[in-house]
Amino acid sequence: MTDTSTPVAAERWRAWMRIGLFALLVLGVGGALIASGGRVSDALASIRGAVDGAGAWGPVLFIVAYAVLTVLLVPGSPLTIAAGVLFGPFVGTLLVVVGATMGAVGAFLWGRRLGRDAVAALSGERFAKVDDWLGERGLLAVLYLRLVPLVPFNLSNPVAGVTGVSLRDFTIGTGVGIIPGTFAFAALGGSFDDPTSPLFLSALGLLIVLAVAAPIVDRRVRSA
Repeated sequence: MTDTSTPVAAERWRAWMRIGLFALLVLGVGGALIASGGRVSDALASIRGAVDGAGAWGPVLFIVAYAVLTVLLVPGSPLTIAAGVLFGPFVGTLLVVVGATMGAVGAFLWGRRLGRDAVAALSGERFAKVDDWLGERGLLAVLYLRLVPLVPFNLSNPVAGVTGVSLRDFTIGTGVGIIPGTFAFAALGGSFDDPTSPLFLSALGLLIVLAVAAPIVDRRVRSA
């Protein structure tokens, strides 16, 4: 039986409970999305239909829907492609960046609320040093995470919340760092009916560059 008779033991017990709740929330939402299978695709299709029929309010509805889905850890690539179809590559990119950044901040905040204090209470000296480094260089860390997408976007948002990265650095790093990948997917959607067009080929080339460069840059950064 866990000894909770002392303040220190009780605090550690509460910290572990909060970490467990954080993990269950992340894994539970992810598992629900996997189990739902095609229903997620149906939901995304419904959102695309609603946005398409909302007229002048379509962009606002799209931003809100994208933000909510990001908080719920729903993968956004299909909706980003749909943004290119509905609004064109440039306006679609702008709307996705706004919606995705809002949703990422929301997920970051619930991650910080649930896990930050618990991780700080249980972490050792080595993690504390990493945490301090992230607090001082959070903007560069988030930019790197977004430009080198080795960690899934939606999963990285609440996880970043438990680190020392400031909300300001996280917001700016996310908003700027997701632009290249967002434009590539939106441009694919906006030019999907013309696969030989310069826009489609450029978008495809940008995705390939990002995919190939990510592991190379990551290895060099780790080596350094």
